[in-house]
Amino acid sequence: MLHTVTEWLWWERLWLPVNVSWADLEDRDGRVYAKASQLYGVLPIALCLLIVRFLFERLVAAPLADVCGVKDRLRRTVEQNAILENYFCAKASVPSQADVRALCKKTSWTERRVQLWFRRRRNHQRPGLRKRFCEASWRCVFYFFAFIGSIVALHDKPWFYNLKEVWAGFPKQSLLPSQHWYYFLEMGFYLSLLLSLTFDVKRKDFKEQVIHHIATLTLLAFSWISNYIRVGTIVMALHDSADILLEVSSLAHHKMFRYPLLVKQTQ
Repeated sequence: MLHTVTEWLWWERLWLPVNVSWADLEDRDGRVYAKASQLYGVLPIALCLLIVRFLFERLVAAPLADVCGVKDRLRRTVEQNAILENYFCAKASVPSQADVRALCKKTSWTERRVQLWFRRRRNHQRPGLRKRFCEASWRCVFYFFAFIGSIVALHDKPWFYNLKEVWAGFPKQSLLPSQHWYYFLEMGFYLSLLLSLTFDVKRKDFKEQVIHHIATLTLLAFSWISNYIRVGTIVMALHDSADILLEVSSLAHHKMFRYPLLVKQTQ
């Protein structure tokens, strides 16, 4: 059964154009082709990027946040209450109306006071502006250098200026070292983002982020195996150029977001 599944998974008509087989994409005559087995090399790159990110956020992004004046919100203290704390940690951070009434009886507090306690307790769980600023800084720096790297890798290629050259001889197009490293760095970066979602700022679109990263890795892997390398590098370069502006706007938002807080504190 495993043999049947493997044959179906690597069915040539699923991956390759008509009259082209996997045998045609074997290395020969100085030509080198992308292979599925090489994708294992993405994992160590992702782990290295996680280490680089850890160092960057603490040695570069955090001091930059101080220079830009990015500070966390001042949050009101939460009253000490063992009953509510146990419920918050063991059951839910947002209690139902029935549970609020039950907690009121146990604590002798009013419903409004219990709901206010939970709201303030949830606020203490939320990451501050500094952490979000550091995360956006890392993404912005990576996209910037990835875009510069894409220009270095593509500026002397004919398909960068003439899109007809993208499909010249497809799929029998030899893999270049610059394309290989650019692809793997991009895949390693998105894999590192997927791995770091557990300790990153958890946003409302958490599920959408997981789907986005998995979809991106799937598309990159499929384009690698099918040798859509030329068009893949061009698409990634376009995305990186747009993502730079997106992350810069995010950094500006985190920096500007503090001013209403400062005004409120001075009143």
